[in-house]
Amino acid sequence: MTAINAMEYYQKQFNSGRLGSKTGIIFSIYTVGQMAGSLFAGPICDRYGRRGGMFAGAWGIVAGVAVISSAHTKAQFIGGRFLLGFGIAIATVGAPTYILECSPPQWRGRLTSLYNTGWFGGSIPAAGITLGTSSIKSNWSWKIPLIIQAVPATLVICFVWFLPESPRFMYQNGRKEEAYEFLTKYHGNGDRNNPIVQLEIDEFEEAIRLDGSDKRWWDYSDLVKTKNARWRSLMVFLMGLFGQMSGNGLGYFNVDIYKSLGYSTHMQFILNLVNSFVQAITAWIAVSLTDRMPRRRVLVTGTALCCLMLAANAGFSAKWATYTATNKNLNVGRAGAASFFLFNSAYAFTYTPLQSLYPAECLENTARAKGVSMKIFVISCTSFINLLCTPIALQNIQWRYILVFVGWDAFETVIWYFFAVETQGRTLEELDIIFSAPNPVKASKQRSMAIVDQENGVVRVVAAK
Repeated sequence: MTAINAMEYYQKQFNSGRLGSKTGIIFSIYTVGQMAGSLFAGPICDRYGRRGGMFAGAWGIVAGVAVISSAHTKAQFIGGRFLLGFGIAIATVGAPTYILECSPPQWRGRLTSLYNTGWFGGSIPAAGITLGTSSIKSNWSWKIPLIIQAVPATLVICFVWFLPESPRFMYQNGRKEEAYEFLTKYHGNGDRNNPIVQLEIDEFEEAIRLDGSDKRWWDYSDLVKTKNARWRSLMVFLMGLFGQMSGNGLGYFNVDIYKSLGYSTHMQFILNLVNSFVQAITAWIAVSLTDRMPRRRVLVTGTALCCLMLAANAGFSAKWATYTATNKNLNVGRAGAASFFLFNSAYAFTYTPLQSLYPAECLENTARAKGVSMKIFVISCTSFINLLCTPIALQNIQWRYILVFVGWDAFETVIWYFFAVETQGRTLEELDIIFSAPNPVKASKQRSMAIVDQENGVVRVVAAK
């Protein structure tokens, strides 16, 4: 929608304006759909499996694409955006949960964080496609990119049932032998007595309850009923809130930011594409380091860098706003664009891999699907505020709106420093010990180790004092 909103024939069809309240409603209704979908996502994934969640979500996406790509009125387009958000909410609960639960322990962090960078698998082609179709002199200029959105969801519908189900889902639903077979085949190299397989089975036995709240679609009590659970939920809440309120919402309107810095329409589309590439490369670098990267340090340092880069962008934008049409220093506009690129890179390195990984690491097995649903609900609420308010604010107070996020990112940095719990390199059993400690933040900074008894194949985790 970032590039489509700047297209001539889209604006002729819906007359929404590039900024302002009408645009805010069209953008933000998608997040209302996400809010609604998130209420159903956890129960669907707990009842029908992680594959079932991805399947149902993909059908919601296809339905939404059909409505928006055939829209002739603004009301129909808004309705399609709602359906699109509804389906995506369900799919984005099932998919990261599936990846986390199917991954071997040594790959869990990297694969789960890699999942969230799949966003660039959509944003880069979308930026390239819209750059190409922007020259089409008809409604197909905006319809073609919207129709292509359905391709990945269609592939999920066609192939998801050929994947094995999550071993954790099978185990917690009484299908223990099937779970054992999965772990033996994919994690133990065919050896049922492999220490990794035994460790995971022990974790299942310790953490999974056959009478857990995941068996009752309406029961979210495992997210709040103990101190351990409340600390876990706090981490999920903070990631959902800060992950969407760090200034990244400005990216939905980055072509308008480039316009305000003096770039031509064609150059705005090119910068939009280049920005997606830069973010993707930065996020992939972060993914490659995930298994060695302390979560606390990345969150604190990365958020502080986001604050500094936005402050620089605001400064250059303020200077550019003082120029007249005949008296401009192009280097100021370029510096403003560069600082915005650097902000996006800092955000991509910090939040893109961790938005899926960190909540999934923090949540225990029986609460994972509903916990991720809670995160999606929080993300939807904060995104709604972003997408509704940002076009209105950029229209009315222009570059000064960026200062809001400068102050907010400074606040986030302080909160992460005092409250972020370190999860890097921890087994699920270790995390249970950490979140049950009197001070989980302090406990998470201590080291622990796993001891393997080679003769008896016993694995146990020993927490540091």
